[in-house]
Amino acid sequence: MPLVSLEDVSFSYPSGHRAVDSVSFAVDAGESVAIIGQNGAGKTTTVKMINGLLRPTSGTVLIDGADTAAQTAAQTSRRVGYVFQNPDDQIFNPTVAKEVGYGLRRLSLPAAEREERVTRACEAAGLGAAMGANPYDLPLSIRKFVAIASVLAADPDVVILDEPTAGQDLAGLLRLTALIDGLQQRGKAVITISHDMEFVAQNFDRVIVMADRAVVRDARADEIFYDTGAMERASLRPPALAQAGALVGPEVGLDIDRLNAELAARSLTPTTR
Repeated sequence: MPLVSLEDVSFSYPSGHRAVDSVSFAVDAGESVAIIGQNGAGKTTTVKMINGLLRPTSGTVLIDGADTAAQTAAQTSRRVGYVFQNPDDQIFNPTVAKEVGYGLRRLSLPAAEREERVTRACEAAGLGAAMGANPYDLPLSIRKFVAIASVLAADPDVVILDEPTAGQDLAGLLRLTALIDGLQQRGKAVITISHDMEFVAQNFDRVIVMADRAVVRDARADEIFYDTGAMERASLRPPALAQAGALVGPEVGLDIDRLNAELAARSLTPTTR
């Protein structure tokens, strides 16, 4: 049974504007999936329905087989953690530790366990030395990790990251990669919305392309980024590795060593790491 399942899900706002139209896909435990597409494609509305922030106008969202329509938003959010694109939409406590531990108060956990979860989440997010700091004294890129740690502390089965790479430097990108790998190893499902095709190509095996409020293609990343039709419909450019790979053919996938070997064999200029 998939951990997350969307079955012919649509959403329309009270004005009548349809933001998502008949979307279906499933995500297994331990799987990482990137959802890509231009603004207005329906990505954020889709993940908010997974998290329970929005209710589908039609269709069904299942979390581990349970219909979210029978749950409150708070109940669903305990299973599905959502990190907003702008961390300032989530942060309001005076210290990092209090912010990360705030949501745990609703779980009726012993104080010692709450403290342990906060420490573990902060360390996983690289915030161990900043637990006593005011989040708003930290740069935006670090505040994003405060929001991530707040979700990790609750230990949800599904973690949704909305544009996590925005504003991140190399150190931040490497920290995100380690976080995603760690969550997968623990059997968590990770769903990411991103416009960063390089990050997606390097960190996600599966990609869902959305355009015009619907799913255009759902496949392995090394297939998606060579599908010119899907990429053009979504008004996206493939990552540099796939653009270079197009010189020799899609069989090289996203394997830079194979690409370099193929380019060298054909006396073309090899890529650099």
